[in-house]
Amino acid sequence: MFIKNNKRIPLSRYWTSRYLVTLCIGLIVIACISAVWIRNTTIDNRIHIMKLLTEDMANRIVSTGELRPPLGRGVPGGFPDQRWMDLESDPFVYIADTDGQVVSSNRPMGPFDKQLNVDVVQSEKTVQKLQLGLDSNNFYIVKAPIAVNDNTIGWVVMIESEEKLAKVNREYTLLIIMIISLALLGWGAIYLLTKRLARPIQEVAQAAKQVQEGDYRIHLPLNSKEEEVYELVASFKEMTNRLEQLESLRTELLAGVTHELKTPVTSISGLLQAVNDGVVSGDEAKEFLKISLKEATKMQTMVEDLLAFNSFTANAVPLTMVKVNLNDLVESIVCQWKVSQEDEGIKTTVSLAETDVQIEVDTIRFEQILVNLLNNAKQAVQEGDIHISVNTDPQAVYMDIADNGPGIPIQEQAFIFERFYRGEEKKYKHRGLGLGLSLSKMIAQAMKGDLFLRQSNPTGTIFRIRLPRE
Repeated sequence: MFIKNNKRIPLSRYWTSRYLVTLCIGLIVIACISAVWIRNTTIDNRIHIMKLLTEDMANRIVSTGELRPPLGRGVPGGFPDQRWMDLESDPFVYIADTDGQVVSSNRPMGPFDKQLNVDVVQSEKTVQKLQLGLDSNNFYIVKAPIAVNDNTIGWVVMIESEEKLAKVNREYTLLIIMIISLALLGWGAIYLLTKRLARPIQEVAQAAKQVQEGDYRIHLPLNSKEEEVYELVASFKEMTNRLEQLESLRTELLAGVTHELKTPVTSISGLLQAVNDGVVSGDEAKEFLKISLKEATKMQTMVEDLLAFNSFTANAVPLTMVKVNLNDLVESIVCQWKVSQEDEGIKTTVSLAETDVQIEVDTIRFEQILVNLLNNAKQAVQEGDIHISVNTDPQAVYMDIADNGPGIPIQEQAFIFERFYRGEEKKYKHRGLGLGLSLSKMIAQAMKGDLFLRQSNPTGTIFRIRLPRE
């Protein structure tokens, strides 16, 4: 049975350790490739030097006229001084005749004693690679002809093992120093960059804990040059400000909802207590009972709004979608609403679509939206005009409910669809829970449409219902 390790690792250590491992692997691969390249390049360069040296010795021998010259360093026809070479070792040098018989050599011991290999002498290649000796080591053989009047009278042969030709200590040391320096430099760079990236993330995480504890007074600097980090910090600050506003609004609205529900209960209790105690009687008692019933109806409406809102929030209310004629439906709902109104000072007009439009809606829920908007418009105008217009396009139908009231203040327009929200003026003039617009918007969205504020200014307000066409 395996237990999952949920231990968290700091961002700086997590990224720097993985970057360092990746960097080291990459540098090791580069180092291996570089070492092979250095080795091969060194061998090629030293073979080229050996070719130059053999040719130089052959020319010197020709100039002295002797096939058996002295091989001392610095002597005419002899082996060149070490300062003329870029070789780490002292190669074997043989001077042989055309049959491969060794005439002289710089050292008595070597891969060849008195006789060169026939294949070496007869080969047309000036550079050959052979396996010589008991241990079959690889040797490079470089030869140059000793020619007098275009006649070859002998050969200068230089032999060195591949191991010694490839020996380079200084280059490998420089390569190791460079690889280690790059690893340290890369690790330091990623460490500093990660620390710089981790700092704003840590600040945002700390601020998130602060918000979680209910403290919205956060301080996050907006001086990051990285675009993504700046957007993260700015978005978090904006979200925090929004949460602070909503938290303050929630507290205020809950208090308002409690008050709205408590008021009719208090009124009903007081009125019924007066009737029960015999304080009032006769027609006055009947009036008290009538008022109590009216208050009970208002409270029942508010409770029903709460239940309906919770049901829509939980997607627990099924919609009965039917195909209807939009013009007929709007005209019928507005006509019924006008009949139920007692105020005579409000003029309501309707502009229907030029052609009949068939749409699929839940007629009861659609009526709920439209009646709520008409009631809000009536509260806004008191005495004035309400106009309902129906427009269409190939994709959707639009219903605008316009009034000529004082409009919604700009600072309140962003919150009108928030649950339990009621404007400053409305909360003191009209009773309610502030669920009408938010519930209406949810119903419209459930029917694949939407409800939004089209415009609002001191000359009036327009709400628009949008629904898809059939």
